[in-house]
Amino acid sequence: MRRTGAHNFPAIDRVIYGRPAAEAINEEAERLKATRVFLIVSRTLNTKTDEIEKIRHTLGDKHAATFDGIAQHTTRKQAAEVALHAKEAHADLVVAVGGGSAVDLAKIVIMAMEHDIRDEAGFDPFPMGPGVSHSPFRAPAVRQIAVPSTLNGGEYNAAALVTDERNKLKQIFFHPHMMPVAVILDPALTLHTPSNLWMGSGTRSMDHGIEALCSQAGTPLADEVVLAGIRTLRDGMLRTLQQPDDFEARRLSQYGSWLASFGLQARVPMGASHGIGHVLGGTFGVPHYYCTPVIMPSLLRYNKPFTDDAQKRLAAALGAPGGDAADAFAEFVRQLGLPGRLAEVGIGEDKFGKISEIAINHRFVKANPRPFNDQAEIVDLLRMAA
Repeated sequence: MRRTGAHNFPAIDRVIYGRPAAEAINEEAERLKATRVFLIVSRTLNTKTDEIEKIRHTLGDKHAATFDGIAQHTTRKQAAEVALHAKEAHADLVVAVGGGSAVDLAKIVIMAMEHDIRDEAGFDPFPMGPGVSHSPFRAPAVRQIAVPSTLNGGEYNAAALVTDERNKLKQIFFHPHMMPVAVILDPALTLHTPSNLWMGSGTRSMDHGIEALCSQAGTPLADEVVLAGIRTLRDGMLRTLQQPDDFEARRLSQYGSWLASFGLQARVPMGASHGIGHVLGGTFGVPHYYCTPVIMPSLLRYNKPFTDDAQKRLAAALGAPGGDAADAFAEFVRQLGLPGRLAEVGIGEDKFGKISEIAINHRFVKANPRPFNDQAEIVDLLRMAA
């Protein structure tokens, strides 16, 4: 049991669950007195389904414009461009509908709007991360709503991951009011999500729960909620794997993601899985939803001497009471049909030096429960995951 600490509550009004997205978005726009709603949406949802058209139709005159050309790893350049479009549309509310990239783009767009950022260099004074005493950002006048189509869980976080393409670095930008003012969970919307993205994003949400559980800065409330989330998420994902159109399994998975991400809401710092994952994605182009499956089992083994009690509880939540958490997570990844080794996502030993060089200075790597004393220890971890 944790004996000292502090629990932070997020700047989010509410989570709306089990409701049709179009209906809930329109009601939230009315609640917030928004009259110019700017949509940032998945291109697939916009061009190959009628989900986004339902939203536009329901919003009616409140719909200002739609953007659907989202880069996989959110970039500074795109954030500046989309912010300009949103300002030209006189947007007073931004709504993200899609995966983690859509949500991150919406978060950073409202800050680019607030600070009139027009290019990559305009973000230079601002990158930072959770845990700081103040933010150089002003609170945004325009807020955003997130409607996730995946299980990533980043919508419950007030930080955005944004890639600086000038040096291929993924950076963290943070302000409490980058947290969505509302999150809308519509299980019907997720029926269009590809299986590998659904499953991979679910492991990313589990990652949020695992790193909060293992963090020395966690809280008793966060511990209990994320454990419930990991159990619920595991059950929902395995049911969805067996029956992709099982509506209740998708609803269960969304609930699990919400709970597993509770540490993010409370600003519990993540650990090396997140830090190294940011390098794998931002610098080497590994899809965000494959980073956890290839790193987490080895990191759990590395961290075990410092997190033994947490890992016992984690193993039970993963359906292996009395077993090894790393083995249980690796088996779960295998059941989902996801890559489990770095080599399977194109990362060989020739890249380990560059990964460790960047990762050693990442704030989440520095917050890992078992310290990394030098780059060589990160390389050792990467070899375990090879």
